[in-house]
Amino acid sequence: MQIIVKYTVAAAIALISLISCDGSKSLQSYIVDKQEDDRFMKVDLATSLLANLDSIPSDQKEVLNTVKKMNVVAYPKSEGTDADYKVEKAKLDLIFNQEKYKVLGSFKSNNQNMKLMYLGDEEAIDEVIVYGRDDEKGLAVFRLLGDKMNPASMMKLAANLEDGDLNLSQLAGLEDIFNKK
Repeated sequence: MQIIVKYTVAAAIALISLISCDGSKSLQSYIVDKQEDDRFMKVDLATSLLANLDSIPSDQKEVLNTVKKMNVVAYPKSEGTDADYKVEKAKLDLIFNQEKYKVLGSFKSNNQNMKLMYLGDEEAIDEVIVYGRDDEKGLAVFRLLGDKMNPASMMKLAANLEDGDLNLSQLAGLEDIFNKK
């Protein structure tokens, strides 16, 4: 009888552990997993490297300070097989189909798909994610991490940074990700 109780308790604990653990994979763990995979292009930047802070007004510095880091992970299809691409696409689709990712908009054309998503509250966003894929060229995830980013302030900052205060040299090479054949 004592053995049955032990096994029942052990089975109950194991079942509770399985139920309480969120088996869904996170974008963070996906990005970490790809750091050692040579088929992927990766960029991790502190956003302070992207702008000349001396030329930005103080109110916009405050907005930029809510942005902490940018991660980019891209898989050019030329780096693997069609089956590899489908596996990576399926992994990302599973991640982004979770309820916690709120879609701001999407675009679909021929073999191309793009989604703009966020995590957090509409007034205080913690992550902005752009997930794009082209069934012929590959896929990419751009992830902007922050702390209570305000969407309206971010749009205003982006418009001002377009005037030349943005240093894109840190992202050199990313524009050619999908031009490989």
